[in-house]
Amino acid sequence: MVLAAGLGTRMRPLTDDRPKPLIAVGGKTLLDHNLDRLAEAGIGTAIVNVHYLPDQIIAHLRGRTRPRIVISDERGRLLDSGGGIARVIDAFGDDPFLSLNADSIWLDGPRRNLDRMIEAFDPARMDALLLVAPAVTSIGWGNRGDFFLEQDGRLRWPAKGEVTAFAYTGVAILKPESFRGRPEIFSLKAVFDAAIAAGRLHGLRLDGVFMHVGTPEALVEAERALASFAR
Repeated sequence: MVLAAGLGTRMRPLTDDRPKPLIAVGGKTLLDHNLDRLAEAGIGTAIVNVHYLPDQIIAHLRGRTRPRIVISDERGRLLDSGGGIARVIDAFGDDPFLSLNADSIWLDGPRRNLDRMIEAFDPARMDALLLVAPAVTSIGWGNRGDFFLEQDGRLRWPAKGEVTAFAYTGVAILKPESFRGRPEIFSLKAVFDAAIAAGRLHGLRLDGVFMHVGTPEALVEAERALASFAR
């Protein structure tokens, strides 16, 4: 699942006439960066949800076969990150699935991070596995982290006043059962909260460089980083 239904307000004025997933960085749209990663990992089908300027995304993806694209049209109502997934949850059956934020891209280390995640995911111990990256070296993020990563690989929210080192990259392996029986509109945070309470939210440290392309300034930083690594 590629979450591409956001309004992209922090990316204005670039998103005045196009949805954020179609903004290009390094000569390729943010959306295509993510879909190419999925194709490289052998994912056969990707569901892409749309809301803001949806026809542009639908037209852009027309004819793409790797992965095969299924559109989840949310133009009538934004459902938030969790609700967007829950709307199409039956498409995944009972199998764990990957979820990616369309405005997050990364450079891999020696091994592809999606391959590492798929190998590391253990449904007997985990309800969710998140790809996390050091906040201080992440581009477009700032120094504040989201999660504390325990030595056993579990994630938790920081305690009051606690400094956390790891940022959520927007890439996760999730279970369909985590989405059933929830309201129509909800955030993925609710899924993470439930997994933390059960001791079943785990993290895998990204091997490479994470880029959160959420603002025009972050776009400039990402372009500079991609250019430097391409030399």
